[in-house]
Amino acid sequence: MAHWLLKTEPSDYSFVDLQKEKKTVWAGVSNALAKKHLRAMKAGDPILIYHTGKEKAVVGTATVLKEAGDSGEPTIAAGKLLGRPVTLEAIKKEKRFAGWGLVKIGRLSVVPTDAAIFGAILAMAEKV
Repeated sequence: MAHWLLKTEPSDYSFVDLQKEKKTVWAGVSNALAKKHLRAMKAGDPILIYHTGKEKAVVGTATVLKEAGDSGEPTIAAGKLLGRPVTLEAIKKEKRFAGWGLVKIGRLSVVPTDAAIFGAILAMAEKV
């Protein structure tokens, strides 16, 4: 099972919007590599949702409901709001994240994420 991080500008579409809708088709991605990653998503894959712009933080979780198919746009379902956002600043301070696409390829909107990183982000969100 693959894990993912999807970026969104909260003024356009926020995690709260996803929670209200419960599910959405993840559309509007134009970068070729990001589109390739969207097509690689499988039903059941877990996702971290990251707010770009002023916030720059992982804020919630989601799950792939339906694979992208020919459209290249998977359907995702809202998960949980994190206990606290995990900021990009905090992520960059941790050496274990140095090779992660979120840090290395900052402009990529769909980032493959391994299970260890996914779990570490969730653990950081629960620390007080």
